[in-house]
Amino acid sequence: MATKDMKQIMADYYYEMDSAAKSSDKKVAWCSSVGPAEILRSLGFYVYFPENHSALLGATRMATDLIPYANAIGYSPEICSYLTADVGAYLKGITPLSQAYEGIKSIPKPDVLVFNTNQCRDVQDWLGWFAKEFRAPLIGVYTHRGIKDVTETHVPSIAQQMKEMIEPLEKISGNTFDINELKRTLSLSRECSDLWKKVLDTAAAVPAPLTFFDGTIHMGPAVVLRGTQQAVDYYKVLLAELEERVKNHEGAVNGERFRLYWEGMPIWGRLRVHSELFASHKACVVASTYCNSWIFTDFDAADPFKSMARAYTELFIVRADESKEKYLKEMIDFFKIDGMIFHDAKTCPANTNSRYGMPQRLERETGVPSLVVNGDLNDLRCLSDEQFKTNVEAFIEQLEDKR
Repeated sequence: MATKDMKQIMADYYYEMDSAAKSSDKKVAWCSSVGPAEILRSLGFYVYFPENHSALLGATRMATDLIPYANAIGYSPEICSYLTADVGAYLKGITPLSQAYEGIKSIPKPDVLVFNTNQCRDVQDWLGWFAKEFRAPLIGVYTHRGIKDVTETHVPSIAQQMKEMIEPLEKISGNTFDINELKRTLSLSRECSDLWKKVLDTAAAVPAPLTFFDGTIHMGPAVVLRGTQQAVDYYKVLLAELEERVKNHEGAVNGERFRLYWEGMPIWGRLRVHSELFASHKACVVASTYCNSWIFTDFDAADPFKSMARAYTELFIVRADESKEKYLKEMIDFFKIDGMIFHDAKTCPANTNSRYGMPQRLERETGVPSLVVNGDLNDLRCLSDEQFKTNVEAFIEQLEDKR
């Protein structure tokens, strides 16, 4: 039921975006996935997220063939393969949206592009390239990085940057900023966030009713439709279904024996293959830091700018290793984790946490073993399928021996 609803919701979203881009009286804003979408929605923009498009490029396995076209114009194969795949697709004039949704021929032309560097510098370069290509204005929020604790030292500067976006965005949108509309939008985002957290938290049940791989699909509305009633309604339906599965002891993996945690980016072009591999060994990847990236518990409609600044700076990816490790220990306990999978994504150092000793430190402190797998979010040339399979199977044997 929920999966069918989601497919329709995402189709409606992309058709609406395509229609808005073709209209003279509607405005489209591109936004980085954990950027200030609430501000854009409150000003009447139709909000498009290029990262979601790049994930589609990865999941449809189009990305690997498109990346070289971005490399040819000067973008290194070492940088974000979301960026290079998306630029490559544009240069070739193709999009997976055309295959999925009849009548959509291209990505929507932006009237403005907005980013937040809380994820990485690549979103700035990525949206900056398209800003030049479309001759559209570019507006950014520059976030502190490597933060141990988010304090009042950090929050005001980010809040002020968000406030300063309002005037230029008013001119582009043709609408006057309404603080009450922002509060309404932010309230819906918070409700969506709370429901999404409850959805993911159902995996703490034994057996878990959903996997990390399921989460990468069901997170779609939380990414592209937060701040809307559609997203809230969807997660109410999904949560009810999952709670029923928990009540009936229905697991996503038949005969679940091992509970794993995935740290890092998904390998989009291998979601099904990897899901089936783990399931064949009765191992359920119950949770991830990636899917939790769209949980914003600090959103507060009573204080919109400060709470957005805090929420968008509390993200796992922004934090120092000490804070990340504290969080992961909490996740290990909450989800009853037997083993950790760290994905070392070749082109995504910002979302790779296995390069400075974190897996080893966590194993020493928690006793939970870990496996580092090499790959990439979109560039499948960085992945050895045989090596991945062999390493996972050896890791499951290690967990068997430990048990």
